[in-house]
Amino acid sequence: MREISCDAITEAVQDICVRANVWLPPELAVLLECAQESEVSPAGKAALDDIVSNFRYAAEESLPICQDTGMAVIFADIGQDVHITGGLFEDAVNEGVRRGYEQGKLRKSVVADPLRRVNTGDNTPAVIHVRLVPGDRIKLTAAPKGFGSENMSALRMFLPSDTQTAVEDFIVETVSKAGSRPCPPVVVGVGLGGTVEQAAILAKRALARPVDTHNGDKYYASMESRVLQRINMLGVGPQGFGGKYTAVAVNIETFPTHIAGMPCVVNMGCHATRHAEALL
Repeated sequence: MREISCDAITEAVQDICVRANVWLPPELAVLLECAQESEVSPAGKAALDDIVSNFRYAAEESLPICQDTGMAVIFADIGQDVHITGGLFEDAVNEGVRRGYEQGKLRKSVVADPLRRVNTGDNTPAVIHVRLVPGDRIKLTAAPKGFGSENMSALRMFLPSDTQTAVEDFIVETVSKAGSRPCPPVVVGVGLGGTVEQAAILAKRALARPVDTHNGDKYYASMESRVLQRINMLGVGPQGFGGKYTAVAVNIETFPTHIAGMPCVVNMGCHATRHAEALL
């Protein structure tokens, strides 16, 4: 049994909240730079010029990539041989978010109640997803989520009789309906299977997967490539100005499901689909 203190967890969360908001994942930066070079639409290329200049400047000056620094989503893979000391895990995570958003001068965007809309003032509470895994380490991933893209997400409950083509059509249709609102070129996270909430978590986890990787199952890796090609034929383009690049990646994650259903969630990520990790 290995002990990890709440203080260490707080410090790690503080750090990754800042890093995620300031430094774009390098593999996503590369895809955006490649899109900038090969975009054929003058307006789309101009938008990509601004996007690339913006994330480079943010990194150089340690400033947020986007003014919407998101609601803090924290994925925690906790080894079953870990003993957390000095307090409650959830409190330690929220304290890290609180400190990180203050240290990084990040916008506080969380309201305490969905209808009464009073800001909590420190961007807490975070949305925390815990998964028990083998080992004696804790892997923390901060994936701040802006709501320009989050608002464009969608759920459909498919039946077992529905086809792969129907699922692909739904993903493409969701991106098409979103248009310019999620700030394309987007990253598209797809969760397929499980139950409603499991599909939604899968889709969110898919957005935190490096965009230069594919699903480990060749069947779904092929589906990712095919759907990405279809999305980029829509012509929405960077920031909705038209062009080749409406999306830079489609990440699909799956889970076993019930014989009577096939839930599918599409979680939209903007061109600044951010995440950062820490291993304790």
